[in-house]
Amino acid sequence: MTPEQLSTAVVDVLTALVDEGAITLPDGVPSTVTVERPRQKGHGDYATNVALQLAKKAGMNPRALGEQVAEKLKATDGIADVEIAGPGFLNISVEAGAQGKLAGEIVAAGAAYGNNSSFNGHNINLEFVSANPTGPLHLGGVRWAAVGDALGRVLEASGAEVTREYYFNDHGGQIDRFARSLLAWAQGQPVPEDGYGGAYIEEIAKQVLAKEPNALESDDPQEVFRSIGVELMFAEIKQSLHDFNVDFDVYFHEDNLHKSGAVERAIEKLRELGNVYEKDGAIWLATEKFGDDKDRVVIKADGQGAYFSGDLAYYLDKRERGFDRCFIMLGADHHGYVGRMMAMCAAFGDTPHENLEILIGQMVNLLRDGQPMRMSKRAGTVVTIDDIVEAIGVDAARYALARYSSDSNIDIDLDLWAKADSANPVYYVQYVHARTCRMMANAADLGMQIDLDTFEPELLTHEREGELLRALAELPRVVATAAELREPHRVARYLEDTAGIFHRWYDDDDCRMLPKGDEPVAPINLARLALVSAARTVFANGLGLLGVSAPERM
Repeated sequence: MTPEQLSTAVVDVLTALVDEGAITLPDGVPSTVTVERPRQKGHGDYATNVALQLAKKAGMNPRALGEQVAEKLKATDGIADVEIAGPGFLNISVEAGAQGKLAGEIVAAGAAYGNNSSFNGHNINLEFVSANPTGPLHLGGVRWAAVGDALGRVLEASGAEVTREYYFNDHGGQIDRFARSLLAWAQGQPVPEDGYGGAYIEEIAKQVLAKEPNALESDDPQEVFRSIGVELMFAEIKQSLHDFNVDFDVYFHEDNLHKSGAVERAIEKLRELGNVYEKDGAIWLATEKFGDDKDRVVIKADGQGAYFSGDLAYYLDKRERGFDRCFIMLGADHHGYVGRMMAMCAAFGDTPHENLEILIGQMVNLLRDGQPMRMSKRAGTVVTIDDIVEAIGVDAARYALARYSSDSNIDIDLDLWAKADSANPVYYVQYVHARTCRMMANAADLGMQIDLDTFEPELLTHEREGELLRALAELPRVVATAAELREPHRVARYLEDTAGIFHRWYDDDDCRMLPKGDEPVAPINLARLALVSAARTVFANGLGLLGVSAPERM
């Protein structure tokens, strides 16, 4: 029995009490109630504070309301007992059969277990990474690759339609500096003062010359190096991301916004809404009235579009493509940009933080031998995606970057994450999955098979089994919460906690899955086989949500 099933049972009880006239709820019966695992042993399997929450509305003492709910709830199939604690908490004990039944439900659900419907009907555009194609993907972008892709998976598991989008910035001064840097190398000149250094500039420049041997003799050498160099650099970024198990549905070119007239269309729409005006020869967006600290220039007096003009056109383009939610992941240096973006959203008549949401990610530091790793051999100035993958592998890198809240700075100890022992969090979780696979293989060697029609869940009565079942029951709620709060790290922490609970169950000799010696296979062995299979499903599904593999052997 899951917390969600218990919540439904409590709602049904409240509905029955209202229908009978035993209680009155002017605002109606809530659609869901909070059911949680109690922190202290002896307080039942689950607890709810529903009586405390509804007592005032019902015009009743919380304990009196709790007593009515408890009395009816005890009669619900699968409920062993309900006790009232303190001012009105309900501590619920579940029958072993009802709790054990969950193992069979998880096995039957398979890869779908953990999914929920909390984002059904939402069409989400999830923009992340979007690093400029002026060099290899740096560590900040790698963090968003891991977190963004995991968030996309969590949102999809919660019912959303998710389009992963990369905003390809191929318009502006940074691209010009990149092109001048390539050209300078090809001409044997020093890197421009505001240019890009690193061995990759030499590599890309050589590739440009291989593709276009007469590039230096062309009418516009810088344009040749720009067009071909950007294409080569971006192809490399895409390949690095693909090797990191991150692929995008859409690669959107900023340059298209300016060439297609999208900027002009966005400005005209805002003008129709009365939020654009002209002053000092420039075109302004009236963002101050929507909470920004000042109005913003959209088209400068010289007729050139300000950087913000592309944002207007891009947001409108997303909305016109049918996305009701637009999520953008940005680095810490963009924190000051949030206000104007939300004002822009409001200027279009949309709801800030709903139609448009901006997530800010903080810095990542890599440590090796206890010292910060600051330089890449290839990039010269920053640590790149290839550096971290080479050091600890894709799985460890993805897990390490997605394991922490994205709004906190993190230090990643490469020595720790390269270890093949339980000190390494990803190894710790993956090892449990591999252990469940080995246990099931051993069971198969004895001819043991799961038959959900004859499975006897009521045999899973050991305290460790109850603890493990309650942990496995939490995955759907963890996924829903991770989606709601945009915090996929909650999945990683859940997996680690559940791995510890599994180890404690496995290490208890009273919970052996396989029969001892020459003992015949008994129903309890088969029940525990179903429990192990359920655990394997949870670990595989959880790791999958983080884009991390679930190995069968380690």
